[in-house]
Amino acid sequence: MEDNMEEGQGGKGCAECCTKCVGGLPYASLFATILLYMGVALFCGCGHEALSGTVIILQNYFELVRAPMETLDVFAIIDILKYVIYGVAAAFFVLGMLLLVEGFFTTGAIRDLYGEFKITACGRCVSAWFILLSYLFFLAWLGVTAFSSLPVFMFYNVWSLCQNTSLVEGDNLCMDLRQFGLVALSEERKVCTGSEKFFKMCESNELDLTFHLYVCALAGAGAAVIAMVHYLMAIAANWAYLKDASRMQKYEDIKSKEEQELHDIHSTRSKERLNAYT
Repeated sequence: MEDNMEEGQGGKGCAECCTKCVGGLPYASLFATILLYMGVALFCGCGHEALSGTVIILQNYFELVRAPMETLDVFAIIDILKYVIYGVAAAFFVLGMLLLVEGFFTTGAIRDLYGEFKITACGRCVSAWFILLSYLFFLAWLGVTAFSSLPVFMFYNVWSLCQNTSLVEGDNLCMDLRQFGLVALSEERKVCTGSEKFFKMCESNELDLTFHLYVCALAGAGAAVIAMVHYLMAIAANWAYLKDASRMQKYEDIKSKEEQELHDIHSTRSKERLNAYT
């Protein structure tokens, strides 16, 4: 009988612990973190491979060669963009963890364990700082999304031209890199529809794969923008909660102070009456 009672109490304690842990999860911040990691991973991975595919297309079909190391050409810019992608992946991994921890420390279960630090002025300043940081990164990802749409537009024009070769047969249409600002105006690098290079480029896997990789990178950037919007909503709600909790805490302090003063006054009067009676 005693063993059954102990097992029941142990099961009840485990259930209460699980319920408390589940209730303490910041679901909004957790969803935003997962979406942010997925978007950043998609943008960084697909963007890196798309840049590598772009290098292959420029070298094989446009006969573009690398300039000396001290010259800033399109290949040097692509290498810089790859390093930027590495930095973006590392920075947003750390940012996602920080924002998730912020969400955990604002929930009721964690606050009960670690005290009312979040209701202090320091806690409110930390939440306000995270709101500003999330807003700045939201604007940054909007810019990244707009920038990612440019190669999608360029490759879509080339890809659609390859898909409609039968419609443009007999026309002398050319794709010139000077139109996209990839080479100097004095340097002519173009591929025309009737040339052998054009058909080889259209039949190759590099063009189709690179185009779809840029589309996936654009989708990843859009997902990161949505994740930052979720972060802004969650952190703003947390900050409003902390502000209300701070006011309630001040009210409780004033109320308890007044009650203590009334208690002291009644105690003093009782002592005076007792002394007068004696």
